Amino acid sequence: MSWSRSKGFTLLEALLGFLVLSIGMMGIASLQAMSLKAGKTSVYSSVAMMKVDELLESMRANPTAAALAAYAAAGAGANNSCTGAAICSDAKLAQEDVFWWKQNLKAGLPGAATTTVAYAAATPPSKMAEVTITVNWNERNSDAAGSVAKTYTTTAKICTGVPC
Repeated sequence: MSWSRSKGFTLLEALLGFLVLSIGMMGIASLQAMSLKAGKTSVYSSVAMMKVDELLESMRANPTAAALAAYAAAGAGANNSCTGAAICSDAKLAQEDVFWWKQNLKAGLPGAATTTVAYAAATPPSKMAEVTITVNWNERNSDAAGSVAKTYTTTAKICTGVPC
């Protein structure tokens, strides 16, 4: 092949190589964006799970029937200053637990997370009450119209008397 007939051939090879490389790089960027999105969803689910477990442990530390009913009826809760030497009833402690739990939940989940706590009293002769905690939040999603609703629900049995 003579030099006069191959003018521009190397430039064409370079342009095609650059085109293949740029398509590959766009694929990698897209994959990374999807990975970040999945990672964020995983973080939010983990936060919801840890916070629900935190409230269940507070309920296990304050397991009277009146306290468990107060957890379910607490709504937004209340800061009753049940710290240090302060003496609080089981119901007031439950209200404060819910108050601080919801404050921490707002810090860990996007938007306005909503929660429900349902309580089913123990039926004799059993002393095991059933508690169901549900956390709902919305995650931003570019694939859907604005956001996607997510939910985490846990049901647990809590002993309300000794022995169980």
